[in-house]
This record gives sequence, C-alpha cells and structure tokens, in this order.
Amino acid sequence: MDRFQQIGGIAALIKGGCYVLGFSVFIFFIDAPSFLEPVESLRFLIDNQALVLSTIMAIYLLAGVALLVLVLALHERLRPAMPKTAQTATAFGLIWTGLVLASGMIFIAGSQSAEALFASDPERAATVWLSVNIVHDALGGGIELVGGVWMVLVSWIAIRDGKLPKPLGYLGLLIGIVGILTVAPPLAELAAIFGLGQIAWFLWIGVIMLTRPRA
Repeated sequence: MDRFQQIGGIAALIKGGCYVLGFSVFIFFIDAPSFLEPVESLRFLIDNQALVLSTIMAIYLLAGVALLVLVLALHERLRPAMPKTAQTATAFGLIWTGLVLASGMIFIAGSQSAEALFASDPERAATVWLSVNIVHDALGGGIELVGGVWMVLVSWIAIRDGKLPKPLGYLGLLIGIVGILTVAPPLAELAAIFGLGQIAWFLWIGVIMLTRPRA
C-alpha cells in the first residue's frame, strides 16, 4: 500500500503541474481576448493550434489520468476511517475524472471538425465551434460542482481522521466549496479561483503522500 500511496503522490504532483502549465500557457502565450466573435475565436485557435492542442492534452488527458490514480490512492488511504463517506467521495472523484477526460477529447475532436469546415464555410465552422465550447465548458471547467464535492468529502475525512494534515483539509474544504458555488451562473468566475487553489492543494497533498506514504 505504501508504494501505491507514493504513486498517488506522484499523480497529485503531475495534476498540479498540469494546472501550472495550463494557466501559464493561456495567460502568457495564448491569451485570447474573451470578446472575440466565434469566427475570430476559431481563427485564433487555428493560428495557435499546436500550442493549444498540446496544452489541452496536458491539462485534460494527462491530468485526467493522474486524477484517476490520485482518487484511487486517496480512497485507499481514507477508507478505513469513514468507509461510506470515502466510498461516496471516490464515486464523485471517478465521475470527475470521466468528465475531465471527456471534456478534453471533445475539445480536440471538435476543433478538428471545425477547422476542416473553416476553409469552405467559416460561419458554419464557427457555429460548430461555439457548440463544442459550450459542451467543453459544461463538462470540464465552467461548472466545478463534481470536483468541488469530491474535494469537500475528501477534506472532511482528512479533518476528522487526521490521515492528512488538518490545514490541508481546511484548504481543500474551502476550495471545494468555491467549486460547488460555480454552479450558480453569477458565480461562474469562481472557477478560476477553484483552479488556482487546486494547484496548491494538489502539490501539497502530493508531497505529503510521497513523504508520509503509510496510511
């Protein structure tokens, strides 16, 4: 079990690193104006396709696989203390993993379809791209309800049981609540805070699982 806990710690560091990469790339290298019309937005994507798609693969596909390993490792670590709560948390974690992976694959497949249409029919391609973005945001970034619930439950077990540092548990509880609040449209902008907070949480829990692997 110690070895799997260490693998979970590595997965947490990878997940946090993917978030750092994603925020860095989209802020400093491909910071597309939010007011672009769908046609301009798609043209911007095509002009920066290699960087955008490689970043999407990292922050959704690689991060999704890392999240799956972390969810299972945390289940193993926390299950003895509160079995039913841990089981519920793991269910939310696995659902979240599926949403993250699906969101990334939808973005990649949808961008390829929109690009193929763009040369012959930019307006139709923009409509496809707009639809892809709506689905992508709903599953993987616009609403963080599922990930927020997972973090709240995991953090609650950590606070109650002491298998993880209590400050880490309180941080996760706060970040999870922020994620849950993104379900309200006026609070959708909290998704960025949720993502930034997760960087610290994933990196911290990764270090803990590597240095204190025994559950």
